Amino acid sequence: MKANSLSLFAFSAMLAVSFSACNNPSSQSGSESGDTSATEEPMATESAVKTAVANISPLGENGISGTVTFTEENGEIKMVADITSPGNGTHAIHIHENGDCSSEDGSSAGGHWNPTNEDHGKWGEAPFHRGDIGNIEVGEDGKGTLELTTDLWCLDCTDTTKNIVGHAIIVHEMHDDFHSQPSGNAGGRKGCAVIEMQ
Repeated sequence: MKANSLSLFAFSAMLAVSFSACNNPSSQSGSESGDTSATEEPMATESAVKTAVANISPLGENGISGTVTFTEENGEIKMVADITSPGNGTHAIHIHENGDCSSEDGSSAGGHWNPTNEDHGKWGEAPFHRGDIGNIEVGEDGKGTLELTTDLWCLDCTDTTKNIVGHAIIVHEMHDDFHSQPSGNAGGRKGCAVIEMQ
């Protein structure tokens, strides 16, 4: 009798273990339980792209208009300046210290933006102002384009020696000779805009 009771007890225990295993979620495969951690891949991190624009309004008679776009990505800024002039020729373009185009002659924009206190010169050939962009050639159709890529500027950052947002863009009547102090003997101011974030 004891042998029969022992056999019945062992059989009941085996059934209980089997039933428990069938209903235990941890015994199921990862794909059935919704666990996809093994197949997930980390998302690639992308550098944020920032954009700022200066919409140039003409100043006085024979004024110059246009648009300057600044795009910042991976620590560099690409500038594209497109201008329209009443005639052909070469015009200096600079960043000026004040974001103010309210005066008729553009004088409210102040002098060249020069946060590192350098002499005026040609971009890339020390010494030069951080605002010494260069010259734009305007063709017979009255249009001109200039492109520049640099890591010496930034958009809306905390470094005041690099942040160009809030400063003015000035297009001058004549070309920059890259030598005359303090502004290259570029003549009057014919177009002005404030650099603003988009």
